[in-house]
Amino acid sequence: MGADRENHEMTPSDIALLLADAADRVEIGTAPVQAVLRGGRRRRARRWAVTAATALVLAGSTGTPAVTGLPGGGRADRGTDVAKPPASAAARHVYDPQGTEIARGTYRGKRWTAFVDVWGAPRDEREADRQFDAMAERGIEPAEARRPADLIGKTSYFAMRGWGDTDRPQQVMFNSVEKFERFRGTDLEAGATRLGTGGESSGRLVIGMVAKTARQVTCHWKDGTTAVAEPAEGFSAHDTGSAIRTVAGFRGANWFTCVAPEGTSYASAEVTK
Repeated sequence: MGADRENHEMTPSDIALLLADAADRVEIGTAPVQAVLRGGRRRRARRWAVTAATALVLAGSTGTPAVTGLPGGGRADRGTDVAKPPASAAARHVYDPQGTEIARGTYRGKRWTAFVDVWGAPRDEREADRQFDAMAERGIEPAEARRPADLIGKTSYFAMRGWGDTDRPQQVMFNSVEKFERFRGTDLEAGATRLGTGGESSGRLVIGMVAKTARQVTCHWKDGTTAVAEPAEGFSAHDTGSAIRTVAGFRGANWFTCVAPEGTSYASAEVTK
């Protein structure tokens, strides 16, 4: 503060001028994003029920800092924070998962189906106990969860395959995560399973995940032929079992399926668009 301002009271105008002068001298640089992102990120291990294709390393996202207002601002300059009651366990699908059918068809006269269930994250041990029991009633086992407490704060998902009325659904791909990984570009993860019982159907159903931007996945079969999966909504009489679909409650990726013709099985899969 200058000497000519020491002997009288500062007015609001004086303060505003000083602040403007100080702001003119501030140099704002870019955030050191590259330094923050140094080093690769390891993908969490997934539990597999079948042989899967190689997983690609995924990158996260970065954010930019926000600048708050100056002290002394009026109420009109501030956002009003309204406290919201926490969502109930039922609203978060802790005990009853969000289920999405991603493929269907017929094998040996019986209907087969593929679907993904997404279970919300329990917030405490009481919720985790009930979720653990609900999963057990459905005959499923979460990944790396030896006790209910291991599920606290984690969302669990299960890609399942069922056939007929008596065949118990089979876990194909499943995991419990604190945060969904974001698939990008040609990132792909897949596994193959059977359509029903019996060796003939082994490896004919492919289930996997791709980036939400993927418009086409090509599945290669051991006999040299291919099947193409593209984005689809709903089902029709012309469905081949190959499609890319959005799964309720699953963030970061879409799911795809491919079905091999009789007499061959899965070789590989790739994003082709």
